Amino acid sequence: MKKERRTKNIGYHLERATRVVKLHYLQAFNELGVDITPEQWVLLDNLYQNNGLSQTELAALSFKNTPTISRILDLLAKKGLIERQRFENDRRRFKIFLTPKGIETVEKSLEVVANLREQGWRHLSEEDYDTFLRIINQVFENYEGSKVQ
Repeated sequence: MKKERRTKNIGYHLERATRVVKLHYLQAFNELGVDITPEQWVLLDNLYQNNGLSQTELAALSFKNTPTISRILDLLAKKGLIERQRFENDRRRFKIFLTPKGIETVEKSLEVVANLREQGWRHLSEEDYDTFLRIINQVFENYEGSKVQ
């Protein structure tokens, strides 16, 4: 007989929820005729709110490392959604800007994204949301700064 382990498997629950959310975003973008992924959306949305961020700033806002951000930005540039402009005082760094096509893509997606966000909170109260944020932020803090084993 298999002994049941009583662990609080945080990773399983986070991965399960993240997977289904990403699948819904992919489906919604596909139905909208927008050729982007949820990871690309995060960067586009950040640039829409504050155009001209550096790759380092985008990495910090999206909790992704610089090589990953660079790869995603390369794809967005190939799609004509962003452009890189060098910093005047540092030729090694770039500011990232949405192109007109990038702005159009974000604006076309805003309503769908708002609906997806609402769908995630259906049947949940503001108190539930506050509790979720408190818990997920505490989980983050429990791991942030600790040594990976």
